[in-house]
Amino acid sequence: MDFRKFSLEEVNALNKNTLMEALGIECIALGDNTLTFKMPVDQRTHQPMGLLHGGASAALIETVGSFGSFLMAEASRERPVGLSINAEHIRAVRNGYVIATGTLIHPGSNTHIWQVDIHEEATEQLVCTGRLTIMRVKK
Repeated sequence: MDFRKFSLEEVNALNKNTLMEALGIECIALGDNTLTFKMPVDQRTHQPMGLLHGGASAALIETVGSFGSFLMAEASRERPVGLSINAEHIRAVRNGYVIATGTLIHPGSNTHIWQVDIHEEATEQLVCTGRLTIMRVKK
């Protein structure tokens, strides 16, 4: 799937009044079977010790895969819903931004599987890696 047929403005307009807007998540690149999103590491995404909250990383993984499957959906006939998500937290981040790149690894007729890797923007080090399974549900 070539996501470059969509504009960043179109994709980011879908964030209005959502968790993505509250967390400051935005799409920064669209590619062939890939989407890339950026999220701040600040008071919105911290846990009490001042580190990136694992739940914020999971929300970012869900956002990337769900957006990709949503853009692939036949809007009048189906909707994508999250079926399962896993996340492996590798290293802590205190501030700045993280960049999540999702790759569609299974574009099935009933399910999509996404691999999402989150890197610290400043160091490019891997922070978290996850996998998301999406089910395509008929309306």
